[in-house]
Amino acid sequence: MSRSEAVTRGIRVRVEAEYSPERSNPRSHHWFFLYTVTIANEGDETVQLSSRHWVITDGNGEVQTVEGPGV
Repeated sequence: MSRSEAVTRGIRVRVEAEYSPERSNPRSHHWFFLYTVTIANEGDETVQLSSRHWVITDGNGEVQTVEGPGV
């Protein structure tokens, strides 16, 4: 499992990626990963998640952007 995290203004965002061999088919160049995103407010202020903007780059360098309200 791979993990990345960052804290900005008291908000911690952690992303864990896990390879799923049972859903993958390497012979067809198809690899499946599961992602868990955890967002924690470690500050004193009340906050609300109102939108998201993710930039996902795969192993071939192809970029996919996910945007929208909330999660």
